[in-house]
Amino acid sequence: MRKIIHKLIFCAFISVAISTPLAFAQEKSIVVSSTTSTEQSGLFEYILPIFKMKTGITVKVVAVGTGQALDIGRRGDADVVFVHDKPAEEIFVQEGYSTKRNEVMYNDFVLVGPKSDAAKVGGGKDIQVALQKISAAQTPFVSRGDKSGTHAAELRYWKGAGITVSPSQTWYKETGSGMGPALNTASAMNAYILTDRATWLSFKNRGDLAILVQGDPKLFNQYGVMLVNPAKFPSVKKAEGQAFIDWLISKNGQDVIASYQIGGEQLFFPNAKR
Repeated sequence: MRKIIHKLIFCAFISVAISTPLAFAQEKSIVVSSTTSTEQSGLFEYILPIFKMKTGITVKVVAVGTGQALDIGRRGDADVVFVHDKPAEEIFVQEGYSTKRNEVMYNDFVLVGPKSDAAKVGGGKDIQVALQKISAAQTPFVSRGDKSGTHAAELRYWKGAGITVSPSQTWYKETGSGMGPALNTASAMNAYILTDRATWLSFKNRGDLAILVQGDPKLFNQYGVMLVNPAKFPSVKKAEGQAFIDWLISKNGQDVIASYQIGGEQLFFPNAKR
């Protein structure tokens, strides 16, 4: 009897040893380098479990500024890049790091500032006029300063306003951080800041800050997704990465994105071209 028991234990051990590696081998996952706005707004937390339930693919997100997210793709350290700086994304494709850029969704940027509004920009709809007033009044302004999509947009607006900004200016502070931490800094300083609307809606530590400028067509904020080129980086998980992209731009994926709300307000608006 003891010999039989020992044989059963041995067989069970062998079975576990063989089946466990197979189970791990069957687990599918991808790495997506993306922006802090898609993570800090809660979008990924909302949509990724739905995607995994449909496909069995786990998505591991590296959330950084758009510039850093693209650099991660350039190193081949991600399978998919999901960001919001169209000119930089087009350069990424031109350089051969991806073969196609897919538009996924959009929202907008808003200028947030103290309700006391020392620069008197509240109620305006022209972001460049608002920045001219802030510069003239030299009221505190917080910039992400991290080469993110939001930072790139902010710099375009300053340039359009005919103003050169620099951290050497006492009223202009660069944080080098994501959107959430930058908003925390602006709240603590009672300063103006440009933010994407989605992160603002999910942001809790608002203090005396409120939306002061919105509705300018220049504040349109488009998001795109790209598969990192497997011809450049053979380690890229082409099938799984493309499955994620295909789902994002499918009717089901677009409907899921549209259904994400905070306080009854939709954060992202799908506009994929299928």
